[in-house]
Amino acid sequence: MDSTETATFDLPLPARNFASMRRMLLVVLGASIVIPITCLCIYGYYDHQRRFADARELTERLTRVANEHALKVIDLNQQLETRIVDLLGDTDDALIKSREEGLHRTLDDMSGTLAQIAAISVFGEKGALLANSRWFPAPSVSIEDRDDFQSARAVAPVTYFSLPLRGKVTRSDVFTTTMGRIGQNGRFMGVVSIALKRSYLTDFYRELAAGDSAVVIGLYRRDGNILARFPASMDSTQPATNTPFTSAFRNNELYGSLRMRSSVDHVDRLLAFRRVGDYPLYVSTGYAVSAVDARWRNNLMLVATIALVPCIAVWLLILFSIRRLDAEQAAWERWQAEVATRLSIEASSRQWRRMGALGNLVANVAHDFNNLLMVVGSNMELARRKRFNDVESEVLAVERATAGAESLARRLMSVARKQPLKQELVDPADWLRSVLDLVKKSVHPSVMVTLELSPDLWNVMADPVELELALVNVAMNASDAMPHGGRVLIRCQNARVRGAETDIPDGEYVLVSITDNGEGMTEHVRRRAFEPLFTTKQHGAGTGLGLTQVLAACEQAGGTARITSVPGSGTTVRLYLPRHHGPVPKESKAYMPPDVAVPVIAPPPDEEEDEPLRGTSVLLVEDNADVAAGVTAVLEVLGCAVHHEESADAAFALLGEGYGFDLVLSDVQMPGRMNGIDLAEQIMARLPSQKLMLMTGYADELERAKHLGVPILAKPFDMDDLLKLIAPGVAH
Repeated sequence: MDSTETATFDLPLPARNFASMRRMLLVVLGASIVIPITCLCIYGYYDHQRRFADARELTERLTRVANEHALKVIDLNQQLETRIVDLLGDTDDALIKSREEGLHRTLDDMSGTLAQIAAISVFGEKGALLANSRWFPAPSVSIEDRDDFQSARAVAPVTYFSLPLRGKVTRSDVFTTTMGRIGQNGRFMGVVSIALKRSYLTDFYRELAAGDSAVVIGLYRRDGNILARFPASMDSTQPATNTPFTSAFRNNELYGSLRMRSSVDHVDRLLAFRRVGDYPLYVSTGYAVSAVDARWRNNLMLVATIALVPCIAVWLLILFSIRRLDAEQAAWERWQAEVATRLSIEASSRQWRRMGALGNLVANVAHDFNNLLMVVGSNMELARRKRFNDVESEVLAVERATAGAESLARRLMSVARKQPLKQELVDPADWLRSVLDLVKKSVHPSVMVTLELSPDLWNVMADPVELELALVNVAMNASDAMPHGGRVLIRCQNARVRGAETDIPDGEYVLVSITDNGEGMTEHVRRRAFEPLFTTKQHGAGTGLGLTQVLAACEQAGGTARITSVPGSGTTVRLYLPRHHGPVPKESKAYMPPDVAVPVIAPPPDEEEDEPLRGTSVLLVEDNADVAAGVTAVLEVLGCAVHHEESADAAFALLGEGYGFDLVLSDVQMPGRMNGIDLAEQIMARLPSQKLMLMTGYADELERAKHLGVPILAKPFDMDDLLKLIAPGVAH
């Protein structure tokens, strides 16, 4: 069920865009994730490129150093071999053998200070050892069948570099540089061989690598065979063939760099190579790609870890901010609800204070008006009992005017919520059918009134007279909104209301909807429609109490009323009356509103009915002298002996002195320390057998009085009502 009202406030609440702030925090959170990752990726890419460039630069630098070192060693060997060849000249094997001792000392002197030389040997034309720098006399050794001897003889006088071998003379791991001797007649005369220690080169390469296990440095022959390599490999004696590395050697490239997987140890490396002078030798340095990648990854992980610490702090801060924002939003919403509630309460309080002040004013006026009516009514009763004495028509006119005045007083008291209610169990279907003719008579003849009733309507507990007046007020307003005629539809149905969907409390209601197709209301008018004395009619055409009485009647029954309206299309007034679940109360007579009921003038009493209460003593407690005089006169006509007191304090004091009365009739609202209810409580406590009766014009005093079980007369009342309560058997 849709709510039919929208709360309005005098002060606009400040706005906070939590959704926008949350989106901003989420954007910042995303940025704090994406930006560092992007920066890390960019850094990682350039660091990867830099590390590979550094590895290439390192291999090239080490290759240049190793190349210079190899070139010095080989050049020195070349010089030594050339000197020895020149020293020997065309000397044959026999002459060399005869001069072995001197030649030994000469060779020993040449090699004695050179750490890289294992031995210098001179071999004859058949490969026999003729002289050696380490041994004298030279052992009987022949290298005729060795590859280096045969190759040197084939390329003489060009220097030949052998494969690594275990020297027959030096008994060490070496490779040789061998130069053939050619006589003047072109005859091969033998070779001069210098054995170089491979360990000398590998130790130098170890120092160049400076403990970096990823570095590989080697000296290679042009055919790809390894002469020296650090670190050594199990397959280091196997030549590297059919690789970009050996292809560069065969193409006599002076230097270069490439990336390849080694055919020796199958490791992917960055390689730099250089040719050693004009010799068929190459120096190469390799750097393992896996080491570059590993160091790059480790560095990237370190940088990521370092960067992650502030990022985590930022993320936690943002998440904390989001949680605080959620908590702030919840608190903000609660604060808004509290402010809205407070503003609504303050507005309602101001409205209730205005209505309370107006209600008190109206109630006081109506109360005094009722007292005046009591005076008029009691005197009319006296006139009737005195058989009018030829003023019957005038008295009847006064009674009719009194009936209209009572109706106005009743409406004022209802608006002020001071009207004494007579709650009854009401069947909505029967009640609406009974008042339909009255509603039709209260509207313009051009307005058609239609009633629609749902089956099995629930019962309600309400004052039917107040509901009848409310229905007539709504119908009259609808008629005024349709000056050219129209239709009023009264629909009654059961309704279950859920508080989450509307501002009406949860519960089961009987909903009475009065819909017209008239001019409708603006939003401003709709909001103020229930305010007392607010009217849109021309001056003097309306009192502004009609819809206020409608709301009061519904609220006094425990329900409420709502209005929906569309300008130019019509208005719907909904009356929510709570379903009655309790037991059916004892039947009581309902009020018949004087403005719609036809006043019935009782005939003058007969002679024999005079003074039906003869001998009854009554203590009348009433602060209004005129009301007291009128009631006293009527009671005396009925035969009562009346004693009047103007306050409850005085009446209580009189009773306390021991005076006794058949009946105490007291008003409720009186000046002094005690009111009528206080007096009744004291009498019931101290004189439980004393007959007691109260009279009042205020509804808010009835609840307290009902708990006492004391009969109550609602002002203005006629004497028949009083007589029925005092002596039920003699009343008309």
